[in-house]
Amino acid sequence: MTELLDAEQVFALGPVGAVRTIRDALAAGLDPESDIPRAIAPLAHGQGLFMPSEADGWFGVKVATVAPGNAALGLDRINATYLLHDSRTLRPAAILDGVALTTLRTPAVSVAGGIDRLRELAGSAADGLRLVVFGAGPQAEWHVRTIRAHAPVADVTAVTRRGTPLAWADRHPTADDAAVADHVRAADVIVTATSARTPVLDGRLVRDAALVLAVGSHEPSVRELDGTLMARATVVVDSRASALREAGDVIQAVAEGALDPDALVTMADLLRSRAAPPGGRPTVVKTCGMGWQDLVVAVAAYRQAGASRPGARAE
Repeated sequence: MTELLDAEQVFALGPVGAVRTIRDALAAGLDPESDIPRAIAPLAHGQGLFMPSEADGWFGVKVATVAPGNAALGLDRINATYLLHDSRTLRPAAILDGVALTTLRTPAVSVAGGIDRLRELAGSAADGLRLVVFGAGPQAEWHVRTIRAHAPVADVTAVTRRGTPLAWADRHPTADDAAVADHVRAADVIVTATSARTPVLDGRLVRDAALVLAVGSHEPSVRELDGTLMARATVVVDSRASALREAGDVIQAVAEGALDPDALVTMADLLRSRAAPPGGRPTVVKTCGMGWQDLVVAVAAYRQAGASRPGARAE
C-alpha cells in the first residue's frame, strides 16, 4: 500500500537528521556527478521541474512548480509532490509533501557542505554566530533553523526589500539601508535565499573567515553573488556538472574570469578527504538542488514515519 506523508511527518526528520542523511549518503559512496539531470520546463506562469534519482534500492521523482506571481495572490511560490518507489519492483512506496521535503533538504545540503567551517566559526565565537540572511521566505527561515540546530547563534539580521518583521530574526533592515554593509562585514554566516536576479551583496564586504550559503539561483542567467566574492572564496558545490550547467553564480563568475572551474570543490571531495576549506578566505557553498538530495531525505523521512507502525517497511 502506498503511504502518504504529510508535511508534519516529513519535518519530523528534523534538521539534524536531514544533515546527517546527506553526509551519510556521500560518505557511503553516492556519486552526485552520476545523478540524473533535472528537466526544467518553461510554463505560462513560471517553471515546471522534474527531478528523478535512483540510489541504494530506491527510485524517486519530485515534480515541482515555481510560480513567481503567487506571492501577490497570497499563495506559495513553490509547490511540489514527491513520489518514492522501491527500485527493484518499481512499485510506489510513498507520496510525500514535496514542499516540506524541499524546505527541509535545501538548508540541510547547505549546512552539510559548510559544516566544517560552521564548527570552526562556532568554536571561536564566544557568544554565538552572527548571521545575515538575505530573504524572507521559507528557505531563509529554515536555513536559520538548521544552522541553530548545529551551532549557537547570537543574532540574526534578515535583509528584505520591505524590511518585513520576521519572528526568526532580531532585526529587519531593508536592502537599501546603509547599516546592511556593517552587518555583512561583521557576519560569521551569510545566507542568500532570494528570487533576485542580480547580486544582493558586495563581495568586498565579506570577511575572510565567513561562510556564505547561497541557494536562490538555479538558472545560468541569475545570480545572488558577485564575481568579486567568487574570486576570493573557496567555492563548494553539490556537483561540478550541475553547478556549471545551472548555477548562475558560478557560470557568470567563470565567464568573467573571476573563477576557475577546476577550482570548484564538491561536497563529496570535502567529506571523503576530511579536509576543511583553507583558512584566510571565505567559503561559499553554492547549491542548485539535485534529485539525489530529495531521494535520500525522502527515504529517511519515510523510514522514520514507518518505524512506529506495525508491519511498515523500515529497512
